Amino acid sequence: MPKPEFLKATIPHFSDPRVGVVQSRWGHLNEDYSLITRMQAFGLDAHFSIEQVGRSAGGHFINFNGTAGIWRKGTIVDAGGWSADTLTEDLDLSYRAQQRGWRFVYLEGLVSPAELPVTVPAVKSQQYRWTKGAAECARKNLGNVWRASNLSLATKLYASFHLLNSSIFVATLLTALLSVPMLALRLGWGWLTFFQLSLIIMGMFYWTAFRRRGGTFWEFVITFPTFLAIMLGLSLHNAVAVIEGYLGRKTPFVRTPKFNVNRRGERWQSNAYRVRRVPPLTWVEWGLVLYFLGGIGLGLATRNYSALAFHMVLVLGFGFIAYWSVRHSLVKP
Repeated sequence: MPKPEFLKATIPHFSDPRVGVVQSRWGHLNEDYSLITRMQAFGLDAHFSIEQVGRSAGGHFINFNGTAGIWRKGTIVDAGGWSADTLTEDLDLSYRAQQRGWRFVYLEGLVSPAELPVTVPAVKSQQYRWTKGAAECARKNLGNVWRASNLSLATKLYASFHLLNSSIFVATLLTALLSVPMLALRLGWGWLTFFQLSLIIMGMFYWTAFRRRGGTFWEFVITFPTFLAIMLGLSLHNAVAVIEGYLGRKTPFVRTPKFNVNRRGERWQSNAYRVRRVPPLTWVEWGLVLYFLGGIGLGLATRNYSALAFHMVLVLGFGFIAYWSVRHSLVKP
């Protein structure tokens, strides 16, 4: 829902003939609707306030975010037009256009509020499309980026981290699954030092974004672990999407359900886009809840508490995602 001054703030940038896209920052119409929407806002704010700002300031590739921005028609034509061979056609066209030399302008100060999905199945639908689409775009575009002679090494590195970032869910899921056998075999956890260091870096990343949006430290202390637990709970679902993307398995574009709810108490249950079906993968998530509960029991029985906190967060994360997947899928209109 762009603000009335949106066109006046964006169109003048196209006076530069090299500018192909002007992108504004997403805001959130219903951030305070529920815990689910607050966690989505927490993650998206970091993307828009840190990632997009940093890449733009450094002159590296950014992406059109699918909405809240404007394209120059000539840019779309010059880059080869929209393509339906990935689930994130916005990211794909962004990379093709920037390889052609078009400049993208990112306006962090111009906020365009949008509705966040309010159910876990809707979040899963969106996450599946984003993570799989990023993997498909990496498969399609990353080789061309590295072969381009007009791009700096720094831009190529940033592009690699950008296009491959969804693969973190595969690494996270493998780490979680292997943690229980390692506990049973009494293997050391020294190799996890790297992941502990990355956790500190991730905390600094999200804290910077959270503080820029006016959040306090103690609010962050509660929000960040909750966000991590929920993202761990989504790791199976997203890892499957990423692997499918790298393998080239094609699936249709599924629209993210929107419910037109902005305030607490507004109902979404009768929405026409809602599908009353529990996906099979949800039952695997319930199985992982039991699996990591077993890890907790094993750690307590052997008095090896090195993975206890990790397994507790996994139980909470997968339990949250699995419970609300079933609850939101089967609730009556």
